[in-house]
Amino acid sequence: MPFDLSLTAALWLGLTFFVAAFVRGYSGFGFAALVVSGASLVTNPMLLVPVVILADIALTAQQARGIWHHIKWRRVATLFLGCLFGVPISVWALSAIGVDLARAIISVYILAMCALLLTGCQLRRATGDLSHIGTGFISGLANGAAVGGLPVAVFFAAQTLSAAAFRATLIAYFTLLDLWTLPIMAWQGLITRDTFLATAMGLPIMMLGVWLGSLRFIAAEPLSFRRFAIILLAVLAILGLGKSLL
Repeated sequence: MPFDLSLTAALWLGLTFFVAAFVRGYSGFGFAALVVSGASLVTNPMLLVPVVILADIALTAQQARGIWHHIKWRRVATLFLGCLFGVPISVWALSAIGVDLARAIISVYILAMCALLLTGCQLRRATGDLSHIGTGFISGLANGAAVGGLPVAVFFAAQTLSAAAFRATLIAYFTLLDLWTLPIMAWQGLITRDTFLATAMGLPIMMLGVWLGSLRFIAAEPLSFRRFAIILLAVLAILGLGKSLL
């Protein structure tokens, strides 16, 4: 097994991959945070970060045809400009700390993002390029742990975006964010043979989850499911935080 995982841990990760991919197919966010939170219960979550990023790129290719016409490209470009500066800082910082501290930091961060998403707060003023660049920088700071999508999800949720534009723009931005994060991780020595093996083993499960989630998106109202995904994230983050403290 990659990363010397036990059979039980591998089965748990397989289930985590499927659920996270289903959520991504439906809501457009939460995939990486769910995988990293779930992985933190059975292994060092930092091992799964490059796996998530590689898988995220492949899953975007699967969804590209269905989201292309809904993407807000100006938002994507300005967010990406901000993340260019944040990602190198986060990869360096998180690669230098211990497993328990990394698990605790990720869990607390996810809980904070979940709380913001659940408040349902709305911005009273229109957002411009500078606010998108700033959000992109914060997103980059978080993506060393593959959870750079959550601050963008919070930012978009506070605005009047249609569900289709919310989902499509997030997915497009995540792809650019991941393509920038990968070479920096490789430079830091965080991508190994086991990274590619775990990605290859998990990708069929994740592709099935995204396909089923995308079907659900077409047929259902997104707000209630988005709330379910946020609560699931919070539960996993609390469990991860507890494990880091024991």
